[in-house]
Amino acid sequence: MKIAVTSTGDNLNSEVDPRFGRAGYLIIFDSDTGEFEAVNNRKNIVAVHGAGVQAGEALILLGASVLITGHCGPTAFRVLDTAGIKVVTGATGTVEEVLKLYEKGDLKEVGGPNVRGHWD
Repeated sequence: MKIAVTSTGDNLNSEVDPRFGRAGYLIIFDSDTGEFEAVNNRKNIVAVHGAGVQAGEALILLGASVLITGHCGPTAFRVLDTAGIKVVTGATGTVEEVLKLYEKGDLKEVGGPNVRGHWD
């Protein structure tokens, strides 16, 4: 299973970025192999609007089943939910820490956004 985590950097020791659409990186972790890929998301940091939708579309193309992040707005949540991608919000710490928490079942998916649109 591919688990996406918003990140401030390009490795598992990086902090979780609290923003989804405007996160610096999207870490795609393959729980079957233990390998990960860091996808640069910098183009969305300067996007006037649609950053969450564009990041959501990227996760769909990357084959993610789960997103772990700090916050997710309503439009991005709809894109992810429609694609069947589970969303976990409220995550803090390093990417590695939240992946371990998720695998232990300590982080749960949410049924809706946890911030209003255009949150930064």
